[in-house]
Amino acid sequence: MLKPAIAGGKSIRKDFLVFGKPKITSAEVREVLDTIRSGWLGTGPKTKKFEEDFRRYAHAKYAIALNSCTAGLHLALDVLGLKDGDEVITTPLTFASTANVIVHHHARPIFADVNKLDWNIDPQEIEKKITAKTRAIIPVDLHGRPARLDEIKRLARKHKLYLVEDAAHAAEAIYHGKKVGAISDFTAFSFYVTKNIMTGEGGMLTTNNPTWAEEARIRSLHGISKDAWKRYSNAGFTPYETLYPGYKYNMMDLVAAFGIHQLKHVENNLKIRQRYWQMYDAAFAQTPELITPEPEEKNTRHARHLYAILIRPEKLQLNRNQFLQALKAEGIGAGIHFTPLHLHKFYRETYNYKIGDFPNSEFVGERTISLPLSPAMTKTDVQDVIAAVLKLVAYYRK
Repeated sequence: MLKPAIAGGKSIRKDFLVFGKPKITSAEVREVLDTIRSGWLGTGPKTKKFEEDFRRYAHAKYAIALNSCTAGLHLALDVLGLKDGDEVITTPLTFASTANVIVHHHARPIFADVNKLDWNIDPQEIEKKITAKTRAIIPVDLHGRPARLDEIKRLARKHKLYLVEDAAHAAEAIYHGKKVGAISDFTAFSFYVTKNIMTGEGGMLTTNNPTWAEEARIRSLHGISKDAWKRYSNAGFTPYETLYPGYKYNMMDLVAAFGIHQLKHVENNLKIRQRYWQMYDAAFAQTPELITPEPEEKNTRHARHLYAILIRPEKLQLNRNQFLQALKAEGIGAGIHFTPLHLHKFYRETYNYKIGDFPNSEFVGERTISLPLSPAMTKTDVQDVIAAVLKLVAYYRK
């Protein structure tokens, strides 16, 4: 039996495998250099091209390029008129921004627990939380798996609620034959450096409603009139008006230059992710100390953003955090997605949440470890991750 590096043994890798390393090709480099040489670095023609390319990819009628997914969620709630005293239902098993944008509108985030099998928000739990104050639902496509959008959409329509989808993990996802991005009232995507489509920082907001799209676009750039970005182009300066007290949420061409080519490679990169996912599944299938992700639902495509395992501390001599540190010692970067929000200081103290309020989210949150999954990885990298995980399981097995 091999001794773990953290216990004085030899590590699996000499060089550290970074979690979420992006794949950047020469095409992105050329596009970025072309943008720099053009002198137009801010919002401009390349941002518009990326918007249009992504709109088509998402099968949406409208797309607004932004500087983050957080900006997209915030704008969506802004356009929909969320106000003080309103309630928005979402999952506690998500990144902070999903709930933070609700708080920024002086509304209250209402958490609904997840399903213990697929780790996404449970529609039955959502229905229990609906009150006269509820205005919207924000489902999260956790790790790239679409939430149960048909059921959630029926609930939203039944109770006359808005549906704002957090698809930060799910650019490639398909749900019951429909592309994520064209299902909900609004859908927000992330292009953060670790995401499947990477622009460093960036996001996109899609909708099929022309009025909402126009309002979101205007509010994303200080609330000034349509196409105000052209005021410094060769079209000449045109006076503009402030129509709303908007925000500085626009994407810049220097960022969009990455996105144009990342989008071209996204389907091929997904095939690589799927191959690595299958390698993980096969390697851990007979390991009772681990819980692996549920298979895809029929007629649905998982975006394969994060491959998360749950460790079973009752079968191991170390907990999740110790397992994470042991992986690091083996030269493997890993992550936690996520510690449930109701256990974070702000939400715990502001809304009096406590351990036990959302047992399924807590079950996942205490055990989850995201393993490296990137098209920039090699097959050898994946084999190293597998070797490290199985090495630790074998050594620390009860």
